[in-house]
Amino acid sequence: MSDPSPLILFLILVITLLSGFPVAFTIGGVSLYLGYLTFGLDFFNLLPLRIWGIMSNYVLIAVPLFVYMGVMLERSGLAEDLLQTMGLLFRGLRGGLAVSVVIVGALLAASTGIVGATVVTMGLLSLPTMIKWGYNPAFATGTIAASGTLGQIIPPSIILVLLGSVLNVSVGDLFMGAVIPGFLLVVSYLLWIFIFSHLNPSSAPTLPEGLSEVRGWALVRDMAKALVPPLFLILAVLGSIFLGVASPTEAAAVGALGATILTALHRRLSLGILREVMRETTHLTCMVFTILVGATAFSLVFRGMDGDLYLRDLVIEGDMGANLFLFIVMAVIFLAGFFIDFIEIIFIIVPIVEPVLKGMGVDPLWVGVLIALNLQTSFLTPPFGFALFYLKGTAPPGVRTSHIYRGIIPFVIIQIIVLLIVSLFPETVTWLPAHMGG
Repeated sequence: MSDPSPLILFLILVITLLSGFPVAFTIGGVSLYLGYLTFGLDFFNLLPLRIWGIMSNYVLIAVPLFVYMGVMLERSGLAEDLLQTMGLLFRGLRGGLAVSVVIVGALLAASTGIVGATVVTMGLLSLPTMIKWGYNPAFATGTIAASGTLGQIIPPSIILVLLGSVLNVSVGDLFMGAVIPGFLLVVSYLLWIFIFSHLNPSSAPTLPEGLSEVRGWALVRDMAKALVPPLFLILAVLGSIFLGVASPTEAAAVGALGATILTALHRRLSLGILREVMRETTHLTCMVFTILVGATAFSLVFRGMDGDLYLRDLVIEGDMGANLFLFIVMAVIFLAGFFIDFIEIIFIIVPIVEPVLKGMGVDPLWVGVLIALNLQTSFLTPPFGFALFYLKGTAPPGVRTSHIYRGIIPFVIIQIIVLLIVSLFPETVTWLPAHMGG
C-alpha cells in the first residue's frame, strides 16, 4: 500500500475549509505551506508552470464572459417580463403560476447559467404573488428554489465549462450531453406540479379570470416581446456551439454582446449599470480563478505525494469495480456540496479522482454530467443547500425556513430519480453529442 500522507493532506484541507477561513485563500495557503514542507523550495519552481497552464487555457476565457452575460441579463428586466407573461398565459391552469416559474427558470438557465441570481430574482418577483393568490408556501418555495438551480445543468452552465477544463472534455460536448438530462428535470418538475395541483387544488389554485384585461392578439404580442429575446440569445449561444459555428468561448462572447444589446433594448443600459455589471463580473471571476490557482497548487502537492497512486492502490486492494468507485465519488461530492461551494468541489475533488476513473475506462463526458446533476442536488438539499439560503434571504416575512425545507423535498427526490436514470442509461448523455458530430 502507498504512503497515506496524501489522505492526511486532504483531511487537513477539509478541516481548514470548515473552520471558516475564506476558501479562496485557504486552499492556496495550505497547499503552499505543505508543498514547501514536503518538497522544499523546488516546489516554487514547479508551481508557476502549472499556473501558466491555467492562464493559457483558452476554454476558461468563457467563464468571465458567461458571468458577464448572466449579470447583465439580471439587470435587463428579462426575468420580470417572462414571469408576468407566463403567469398570464397559464392563469387558467391549476398550478399555473408554478408552471410559469419552472418554464421561466429553464429559459433563464439557458440564458444566464447563474443560480444565485436566478433564485433571488424569481424569489423577489414570483413568491409574493404566489402567496397572495393562495399558494401553499412550502409548494411555492420548493418550486422556485428547484427551478432556480436549473442553471447548474442546463447549458450554458458555468459548472460544465469548469468541468470540461478539469476533465479534459470538450465543453461543447458537455453542453450537448446535458440537454436531455436537463429536459428530463424540467418535465419531471412540471409533472409533479400537475399531480400536486390536482391532489391539493386549494394549495395551487387557478388565478381569477378578471385579473388581467390582456386577451387575444395583445397577449400574443406580449408573449412575443417576452419570449423572443431570450430565445434569440439561447439560439445565438447554444446554436452556434451545437452547429459547430463557434467554440464555447466564442459563443460566450456572442452571449455577452447579446445580453448588452437586450439590456439596451429594454432601455436599462447606462454607464452606472455597465459599471455595476463589470464590477460584479470582475469580483466573481477573480474568486473563481483565485480558487483555481489554489486548487492547482493543492493538486500539485497531492500528486507529488503520489496521491493518485494511493487512490489507485486503495481501489485495487478494496477490489472496487468502476461502478462502486464512481458511486463512492458521487456520495462524497453530494456530502461535500452541503458544506463547500461547487467551484471548490470541481477544483479539489474532481482532479483527484479523474485519473483513477480514466484508468478504469469510465467515459468522462458521462461523469461530467453526472457530477453537474449531483452538485445541483446538493444545492437543494436541507439543511445546507445554498439555493435555500438565497431564497430565505428574499422571502416575505410569513415564509419560514421550515416551509422551504418541506417544499424542496419532492424536488430533491425528483433530482435523485433523474440522477439514477442518467447513471443507469449513459445514452441519455452520450446520444446527442454522438449524433451532432461531437
